[in-house]
Amino acid sequence: MVGKQISGKSFGGCIRYLLMRGKAFIIDSEELRITSVNAIISDFNIQRKMNPNLGKAVGHLVLSWSKEDAGLLDDSLMAKVAGEYLDGMGIRNTQVLVVRHTDREHPHLHIVYNRVDNNGKTISDSNNFKRNVKVCKELTSKYGFHFGQGKQRVNRENLRGKEKVRYFLFDAISKVSGKARTWAELEAGLKILGIDIVFKYKSGTEEIQGASFAYGEVKLKGSEIDRSCSYMRLNSVLLENATRDHANFVSSLKAAAVGRMPEQERFFSSGIADGFFLFLEDLGNTTGFSRDEDDAKKKRRRGRGR
Repeated sequence: MVGKQISGKSFGGCIRYLLMRGKAFIIDSEELRITSVNAIISDFNIQRKMNPNLGKAVGHLVLSWSKEDAGLLDDSLMAKVAGEYLDGMGIRNTQVLVVRHTDREHPHLHIVYNRVDNNGKTISDSNNFKRNVKVCKELTSKYGFHFGQGKQRVNRENLRGKEKVRYFLFDAISKVSGKARTWAELEAGLKILGIDIVFKYKSGTEEIQGASFAYGEVKLKGSEIDRSCSYMRLNSVLLENATRDHANFVSSLKAAAVGRMPEQERFFSSGIADGFFLFLEDLGNTTGFSRDEDDAKKKRRRGRGR
């Protein structure tokens, strides 16, 4: 079971989208007249007027299950799980509409709630990402639902909007980070795909604390895309790649120096020398060292000795 959160401005657009289509069924509601689509929209809008300064008053959640869970789920259980999910997310004392759609192979439902509660107070949506993951895992374990095997199994063609971009970013970062050895290489590889990296720095310093990834108008923290895309995780992957490539290079040098052929002849005839000097050049770039700078230092020392 997984959850997705959406915030919006129009109850009318959201409710019509959910209900005025085939294979849509209301399975639960709170503090609403469900006699007609217009009555539901009217009730939501009347309550939102208690807090007119809240622009995005529409809370919209989607709960989805694996197709393997279809045999376990009926309307009653889905409504019960939706209620427990809302409670776990801290969404209480407000209007709620739960709609089940049966137009897809996998079971799923939509929850619409008013972010203006019954007392006119705002229901916060901060920290919802981490809380959503935690609650979904707890409910999946409690009811014995199928645990997904990661993002690789998600059907990208069914994704829309921000969620589609999130999976695009995940796929791109996973692929490019598998080859990159430095943040500069990762940044260059993602740039080709139209993705920018935005670093977060510790206040008043140049110390990097995190990284976000931007594509078009969407910008997401690495941890919001996937735990494997957090700054710390990616930093470890890049270091491992650099260490691995260096170890392979050293091994090839050792192998080239063994055999009947004299060491220098084998070294230069094997093509390893080219890689060796490229390695030294990269090392110089990394440390700020350059041959020209070194020669200049030697000349200065000779000049002082005269």
